[in-house]
Amino acid sequence: MDFLKLATERYSVRKFADSPLSEEVIENILRVGHVAPTGCNFQPQRILVINSEESLAKLKECTRCHFDAPCAMLVCYNKDECWTRPYDGAQSGAVDSSIVATHLMLGAWELGVGSTWVMHFNPFKMKEAFAIPENFEPVALLVMGYPSPDAVPNERHTVYRPVEETVFFNEF
Repeated sequence: MDFLKLATERYSVRKFADSPLSEEVIENILRVGHVAPTGCNFQPQRILVINSEESLAKLKECTRCHFDAPCAMLVCYNKDECWTRPYDGAQSGAVDSSIVATHLMLGAWELGVGSTWVMHFNPFKMKEAFAIPENFEPVALLVMGYPSPDAVPNERHTVYRPVEETVFFNEF
């Protein structure tokens, strides 16, 4: 599949089939995230795969946006391993994690696995429930699984602002 087609067809799946992802499929998705670019290639991302019955139950205590997915990946970054911009001290971790999460979603879709990027989760509960180290910062929760046969994109999925409103050349 060409990339524009992949990026256009992928949508946030909120209704999943009742079938788990195989270890092989999860590993293939993780490989795509593993090659994502990060600031100075420091690779501060840390990904927690949540796919056991017990872990999925814990997840449901941390967010209402789990959509009963059979798998989730919590993308975090290690605050001690980020590239830091020298001008203002900004760290690349949130951006790096977002790039990794995007790779994971697109890689999953190419394998027939749907996902939704969830930011609506309680990071404090998540850290406690999954014993996430203090220096790891959760950024994105990707709930994923095979789309239910009756899953459909949100009605706003194909609504885009005109490109002229979002892209500028040389100055604003």
